[in-house]
Amino acid sequence: MKSTLILLALATSAAHADPQLTTWFTELSSKYARVYLTDADATSGTTYTTWSNPSGSISQALPVYAGIQQISYSTSWIYIKTSNLGTYTMGPWYDNAARTARFVNAPKNQNITWRFPRTATLAAPPATKSATSGMEAAVGYLVDGVSIFDPTDGFSWTGSAEAGGNTGQWHRDAYVNEGITLDYGNTHQQNTGMYHNHANPLALRYQMGDHISYNPATKRYSEMAGTPASHSPLLGWMRDGLPLYGPYGYSNALNAGSGIRRMVSGFVKRDGITTGVDNIVSTGRTALPTWALRNNGNIAATGPAVSTTYPLGRYIQDSAYLGDLFKSGATKYAQGTDFDLNEYNVRYCVTPEFPGGTYAYFMAIDATGTPTFPYNCNRYFFGTPTATTVTTIAETVTDHFLGGPNIVESAEVTEVNQASGDVTLTWSSVEGGTYQVMAASEDLAAWSPLTSTQAAASGAAETSYVEAGAATAHDKRFYKVGRTALATYDGGTVTNPTSEGISTVSPASGNKNTTVTLTITLNSGYTMAPPPNTVQPTSVTLTRAGATTITATAYSRNTTTGIVTATVPIPSGATSGAYTVNATFGPNTWSLTNGFTVN
Repeated sequence: MKSTLILLALATSAAHADPQLTTWFTELSSKYARVYLTDADATSGTTYTTWSNPSGSISQALPVYAGIQQISYSTSWIYIKTSNLGTYTMGPWYDNAARTARFVNAPKNQNITWRFPRTATLAAPPATKSATSGMEAAVGYLVDGVSIFDPTDGFSWTGSAEAGGNTGQWHRDAYVNEGITLDYGNTHQQNTGMYHNHANPLALRYQMGDHISYNPATKRYSEMAGTPASHSPLLGWMRDGLPLYGPYGYSNALNAGSGIRRMVSGFVKRDGITTGVDNIVSTGRTALPTWALRNNGNIAATGPAVSTTYPLGRYIQDSAYLGDLFKSGATKYAQGTDFDLNEYNVRYCVTPEFPGGTYAYFMAIDATGTPTFPYNCNRYFFGTPTATTVTTIAETVTDHFLGGPNIVESAEVTEVNQASGDVTLTWSSVEGGTYQVMAASEDLAAWSPLTSTQAAASGAAETSYVEAGAATAHDKRFYKVGRTALATYDGGTVTNPTSEGISTVSPASGNKNTTVTLTITLNSGYTMAPPPNTVQPTSVTLTRAGATTITATAYSRNTTTGIVTATVPIPSGATSGAYTVNATFGPNTWSLTNGFTVN
């Protein structure tokens, strides 16, 4: 057997100690998002990279890369860019217990850039708490880029009926009332296709190694029996900058050597069973619990009587906080003794990422593994929620991670079969990509192509190529791999605001045979810098290889902000897919690759 030397370019980067940067789950961000549409699909292992809801009103018409696509940071802020779609196979979703009617909604690429504060500890929690925004706004993001929603479903009791908008004081519990629509990972989407989690994201917990088992035959997840060996992983970041962990923490909040156990929620049902709690089954919903009054400005409200139509547990205010109840005599239940998590689902503790201590949210489950109120968080933030969704990054930032087609491929594994002499090359890859594998002899003078059509592995973040007998035929052998093509994809998730002449384009997509008005923000940090705000564009175009250029019929520039507005009619015969957006000023053009998608 001849000795064979195999080299592949290996990209490395320095580790960063900041958990707000390093805890995001990015390993699968170069693969397409996938769904099961039915239970039968899951049983057979049939997945889809394009899909729509039953009515066709929500459509993911092109493949889209899953999860986190970019992480950037400044002194004060962390920015994440995400498609808001899970890196596991999502779905299926149903509307009825018999699982015969598919859920009316389907997930869709949200193309979100979210900014949250870099300071994850609080010197002093604010006395007045901020309410969460309810159904339409994320209260944070899981580390796979999927949004976290509060425990409500957007409906409340108005005094005579239930209505949307969260205007009342008795708020419906999303997990209780919408649980039938959740997928195998405990997650679903609302009417704009925003995939989100209210409670216990099982699929993500499995990916992160948090005491969850997976049945490959049924595609179902479940809580493992027994006590976990380690602290739950950090699973998300909230709008107040605090981390969200799984359900298991240290027994002693400030002692990492104290053992692991499930964190106990501070809430019990108002059923009269626990000492000190009232029984609204018999008395009716005549008063809000003390914790709700304390946080809502002491606004009193009654709710409907407990019945089969409005059963106990239908509203989050059907739970009482133990810290408000008397355990015996004048002694109240105490956090740290009788329960672990305060009324906001938070405790101060040490964690693997914060050995010096931090306030942290924990996911609440009961002893059977069933999610229990307040699930991920209550309807009020513990800290000050300064995080927000942004349309552009208006400061100088450093890119920590780029995903999807922007990843830098690197060598993963090179194996030599000593018996056959076969050499297996494995590299990180972008799904939808086509690669060329080349080889050279010792002097590296001549590179010979081994394949020019090596497709990236489907549904995986790495690809392999085998050269049969190479180790037998060659004393030394060098290899290199290059991406030569990329299939059409929904390009909204991979814009890099800091690397091209245009930072953002809104909207990011449009339909054929319609006219869209584009708002184009030039990148002030780009070299070459944009012209002064007073300089007007001479053209705005959308270009795509092999497709007819789409030209704006009108365009202008705001002389104060420098933002360009363009009217773009999309022809009925336009080619579908991602286009480069170009704003031309005289002889020079500023562009954003894949900045707009024609549906």
